[in-house]
Amino acid sequence: MNCFSIRHLTRFRYSRSVSESIMETRMHPRSDSNQHCLTFSLSVSPRCRVFTYRDHFGNNVHHFDIPSEHNQLVIVAESVVEQQTIPEVPAFLSPDAWQALDAMIEAGDYWEMLLPSEFAVESPALLNLAARLQVTRRDDPLMLVRELTQRLYDYFEYVPRSTRVDSPIDEAILSARGVCQDFAHTMIALLRHVRIPARYVSGYLYRSREDHDRSTPDATHAWVDVLLPHLGWVGFDPTNNLVAHHRHLRTAVGRDYADVPPTHGIFRGKTSSELYVAVHVEASDLPPALDRKLPIPEDWSVLVEKAQQPPERPQALIDLQQMQQQQQ
Repeated sequence: MNCFSIRHLTRFRYSRSVSESIMETRMHPRSDSNQHCLTFSLSVSPRCRVFTYRDHFGNNVHHFDIPSEHNQLVIVAESVVEQQTIPEVPAFLSPDAWQALDAMIEAGDYWEMLLPSEFAVESPALLNLAARLQVTRRDDPLMLVRELTQRLYDYFEYVPRSTRVDSPIDEAILSARGVCQDFAHTMIALLRHVRIPARYVSGYLYRSREDHDRSTPDATHAWVDVLLPHLGWVGFDPTNNLVAHHRHLRTAVGRDYADVPPTHGIFRGKTSSELYVAVHVEASDLPPALDRKLPIPEDWSVLVEKAQQPPERPQALIDLQQMQQQQQ
């Protein structure tokens, strides 16, 4: 058993006051498979009433509306997650694995994870990459997925901020540069191309001093769940060439990033916004006391204090999309 304490801070700062902000967040870790969320809290400044619901994919969603003037919005999500030991994924599957997978698809409701989606599309660039990486129905599904994870890790150079949150996968494929969001979308599209159901996973990756992950430790992370016969959904991380295990902490799953952004919303006001995100994950052998508050890193406390400053006078009203967090 492994336990993790997670603190995720998001700050939107506006050049002029806004009159309203409407926001949805997907930061509440899932409780499924080997993972159980022991506690979760969401703090918002300015203060407001927060509503919760489950979306179509079973993700926990928090929704709130701030209908008063403010020049900064701060969201702090805190959670404690327990991870059970995951059984070792075998090296290969039985000879009838492709037939077994097709039978699972016919019997189950997996079509959303097989069809193209907003970011995981079959473009000419993707089809050329599929030919280059030899993505065909050969060997068995698990061997193909393992090999594809390795080949995408080798193909892409990990370069933070080399793409945008809304970049199409062609941009990363043609430049062979990107971040975990690009790696995951490309892998999903390639797997769907050969009729293997694949879904996007949003969450956090814990990194100790001994780990040498390429992904950024102080941001959210993304990887891929793959449906495999006899195993069910298995996570693969092409950014770091890993089978997802106890260090991968899931918050949401969907067809691609469009279904699972950590924050998604609009604000009303004639102004520009600046986004700041910080993530801190700690590990322990035992779960902390459930009434213990997580420590606030020194460089974060000033951000929360600044949220209490009085707003400026409002400008002409206009609804604008909030900036979204690219997963690194």
